[in-house]
Amino acid sequence: MAAFTARHHRPPGLAIVLVGENPASEVYVRNKLKSGRAVGFLADLERLPAAASLADLLGLVERLNGSDQHDGILVQAPLPNGLGPDAATHVFDAIAPEKDVDGFAPGNVGRLVQGRPSLAPCTPLGVIEILTREGIAIAGRRACVIGRSEIVGKPMASLLLQRDATVTICHSKTPDLAAVCREADILVAAVGRAGLVTRSFVKPGATVVDVGMNTVTDPAIAATLFPEGHARLRLFRERGTVLVGDVHPEVAEVAGALTPVPGGVGPMTIAMLMMNTLRAAIARVAAGQTRAR
Repeated sequence: MAAFTARHHRPPGLAIVLVGENPASEVYVRNKLKSGRAVGFLADLERLPAAASLADLLGLVERLNGSDQHDGILVQAPLPNGLGPDAATHVFDAIAPEKDVDGFAPGNVGRLVQGRPSLAPCTPLGVIEILTREGIAIAGRRACVIGRSEIVGKPMASLLLQRDATVTICHSKTPDLAAVCREADILVAAVGRAGLVTRSFVKPGATVVDVGMNTVTDPAIAATLFPEGHARLRLFRERGTVLVGDVHPEVAEVAGALTPVPGGVGPMTIAMLMMNTLRAAIARVAAGQTRAR
């Protein structure tokens, strides 16, 4: 990043668009802005009120598409319901592919599926980075992804497949889900249900990656996740809330490796957002130099 700034006399630029005042989104955006600025990026927040129209949002995206300062654009999800059920799709379509640091634009999705990604979704990239840095083999292993979302499940499966894993995608209609998951050497849980993955889902010694981020406020649910006397159950009783993943804590007793929540995939997602922004900046400069010739 420092080399880019020194050479081109400007830092990589990231614009984050936040519509409305969703409390969780406020936290996520604040962390992304903090991380971007910490590494020397230009990291700007563009706010729209919850009452903004889809046309207002698309107009802002179009302005950022034309900005010379911003190499990447991220529109924070979820969007307010008032924008309509297809608002996210319209936004993905509107962001210039070369600035799509979330990797959700149709062209970038297509390149990912073809095995030649330019900007891939940040959370799946973060999972691959964790596996690589921990020296966990992917090639030749059986991998199972629970969840088929466009944001995590599907791109996660594509990235694992491109690294020569044999991949199964599971979802709400998968019969005998636990039995299917038990075949996996690498299990990625990305479904959004607190504690769904219990020890019965996990082959002893398997690597388990927990992508879930679930806020638990029900004492009965908290009690099913943590035994009496557990530090996180005490924390829940103090605060009335606790952040947990899709994987039940008991899985730690059988898994060979397990990512924590919080502190596992989440920080890597932000790191990959920074990496995508730098890649977008480098590619934009290269494209401009090519046109100048």
